[in-house]
Amino acid sequence: MTEKKLTLGQAIDQIISALDSLEPGARKTALEAASSHLGINALVNAPQHTMPQVPIPPLQGTSAPNPLTIDIRTLKEQKQPKSARQMACVVAYYLRELAPESERSETVNAQDLTKYFKQAGFKLPKTIGQILPDAKVAGYFETASGKGAYALNAVGYNLVAHNLPSNKGD
Repeated sequence: MTEKKLTLGQAIDQIISALDSLEPGARKTALEAASSHLGINALVNAPQHTMPQVPIPPLQGTSAPNPLTIDIRTLKEQKQPKSARQMACVVAYYLRELAPESERSETVNAQDLTKYFKQAGFKLPKTIGQILPDAKVAGYFETASGKGAYALNAVGYNLVAHNLPSNKGD
């Protein structure tokens, strides 16, 4: 039997799915045991507020390379979105600018939001399918080709790159 290789995103999804139903203490134990088995030094005990701040990479099209690898949870913690619309912008920015090459995308849809809201630990709203249309009306997105696909526009990009975290709401 051949083993199918997983992308980083698929692996994270499987880990989250496996740990989701456990109590927080059991999650920590499971992560520590898995880390020990794999011979890696996990940051299970690291306080959330001491995570290092990673600078946002240069604008797309500039000559500087993008050496950063950052996950959606870290980006969410750095940017501190206060609403589902802001989080949708963070997800779209992540997919366009920071995600591993295999996950990069110029567009985002409701299924992407569900996946990356979960990975980031951001609360899922009741009507996730309405977030992108509402964010478009708010001026953060443009409709793109493909059913339910939206592209982050300059306003949405600037929100994430330059205006988050913010003391104000959406």
